[in-house]
Amino acid sequence: MSPSGSSPLVPLSFESTSLRIPITEIMPLKELSASALKSVKYAQIAASIGEVGIIEPPVVIRDHQEPDKFHLLDGHIRLDVLAKTGVKEVVCLVATEDEAYTYNRRISRLATIQEHKMILKAIEKGVPEERLARALNVNISSIRHKKSLLEGICPEAVELLKEKHVPLNTMGELKKMKPMRQIEASQLMVAMNKYTITYAKSLVAATPDSMLVRPKKRIGNLSEEQISLMEQEAASLDRDFRAIENDYGADHLDLVLSVGYLTRLLGNARIVRHLAQFHPDILAEFQKITELRRAA
Repeated sequence: MSPSGSSPLVPLSFESTSLRIPITEIMPLKELSASALKSVKYAQIAASIGEVGIIEPPVVIRDHQEPDKFHLLDGHIRLDVLAKTGVKEVVCLVATEDEAYTYNRRISRLATIQEHKMILKAIEKGVPEERLARALNVNISSIRHKKSLLEGICPEAVELLKEKHVPLNTMGELKKMKPMRQIEASQLMVAMNKYTITYAKSLVAATPDSMLVRPKKRIGNLSEEQISLMEQEAASLDRDFRAIENDYGADHLDLVLSVGYLTRLLGNARIVRHLAQFHPDILAEFQKITELRRAA
C-alpha cells in the first residue's frame, strides 16, 4: 500500500490508446521464411484478414532514437499480408517497455485454443458465423463446435495446451475426465508431444471411473477385476514414464540451459535490435536454435 492508503500504481505494459501507423514506419525484427509464406497458417491468416479484417492488432514498440518509428513485436504474418494487399496503415498496440512482450514466446495464432479465442473475439465484434467459416475455410458446424471448445475443460489444462495443435476430438476426450485427471492427461500429452485422438482415448480408458465425469461402459466381456488391472498397469506405465522423463531431463541439462539462455537473450528487445542491426546472421541462427527446440 502507498502512504495514502491506496494501492500502488502498476505501470501499464501498453500505451493507453492504439495507434494507426504507416506500415513503412514499422520495422520487423525477422524475415518470414519461404516455408512460412507457403504454409497453411499463412493462407488461413490471409483469408481471415480478407474476409473479416484484423481481429488482433499487431504489437509494436517505439524506437528509442526515433520515436516515430516502431519495431514489430508480434504480428509478422499479419503485417506481411496487409503490405502485400496494398494497405498503407494498420492499427497497432504500442508496448511501453522492452520486456512487455518477449519475442520468442510468440504463440501460433492458429493453435487450437488460440483459434477458439480468435473466433470468440470475432463473434463478440459482430462477425457472422458464416463469414468466419469462409475466412477459415471450414464449414459452419466446425465454427459452432470451436465456439464451445473449452466448455468443461479446467483452466489449468487449457494453460498447458494453449500453444499446442490439439485435434478437436482430443479436446472432446478431455471433457470426459474430471479436472485433476484433465491436468494429468494434458501433462502426459505435452511430455509425449502426442495429441492424437487415439492417445487421448487410451488415457480415458486408463482412467478410473472415480476420475471420469461418467463411468466407462463395460468393455466387451472384461470383468471389473480385469478392467481394474488394466487401470493399474496404465498407472504403473505413467509412473515409469515420469521416471524416465526425469532421467532424460538430467542427461540433457546442459542443452536445456544453453537454449534457455538463448531464449532469454532473444526475449530482450535491446539485444534483438542490436543483433538485427549489426549481426543479422547470428540473430537468424539463434532464432533457428530456439525455434527448433520448441518444435522438438
